[in-house]
Amino acid sequence: MDRRELFGSLAAIGAGLPLPASEPDGKMEHAGGPMSGPHAHFCGIHMAKKNPKFQIITQHYCAAHTSDASGEAMFQCVLFDNTTSNAKLLGVEYIITEATYRKLPDGEKKYWHPHTYEVLGGGLIAPGMKPEDEKNFMKTILTTWGKAWHTWPDPLTPVPVGEPLLIWSLMADDQVDPSVVAKRDKQFSCSTKKIREERAKELGFAVPDVAAPRSLEDLGRQWTNSGDDKPTKK
Repeated sequence: MDRRELFGSLAAIGAGLPLPASEPDGKMEHAGGPMSGPHAHFCGIHMAKKNPKFQIITQHYCAAHTSDASGEAMFQCVLFDNTTSNAKLLGVEYIITEATYRKLPDGEKKYWHPHTYEVLGGGLIAPGMKPEDEKNFMKTILTTWGKAWHTWPDPLTPVPVGEPLLIWSLMADDQVDPSVVAKRDKQFSCSTKKIREERAKELGFAVPDVAAPRSLEDLGRQWTNSGDDKPTKK
């Protein structure tokens, strides 16, 4: 996923929004802010790395970002507890490519979670996208890694209280809280089970089965608990 691929992906789903125009000196126009250009909305279920039983439906609003120095592309996301105009700002997430993740030192990797199960298990959806756009977007996201912090750890409190919460991803069927999935499916009139079946056919991989982290020091794995961390063909 390079600069062109990432911005192209967002251009395709940007509901007709143009890419930010480039000024003569190569800088992007900043009128309207970084979210004024094409951006994606997708919905996933976050869990706390230190407490897998804490799971929450999280709305992601993400824009593409690229480093002029390295050319590395990533998504920058703001996270909310719902889609209303009065939604609570839960935190932030950065999404990077597999290649970028592999270059990180282990001391940093412990903060980054994989997205393979979220995509293939049907937990990640993109409300409002056309089916073909969503399919292409999920292919882009499949092997990426996210670093997410919830600065509003418990949205039931009237103001953000407590230390930021490091977020992890669900990585196996036995980790999923069915009541949270049912709530999300009802909210967006979708079926996680049906999405899961369709993604398996579209992407051709079996759903990962990776144990939940035992501590905050554990590093993520995308596909398997041990051995080569490679996908299994469906």
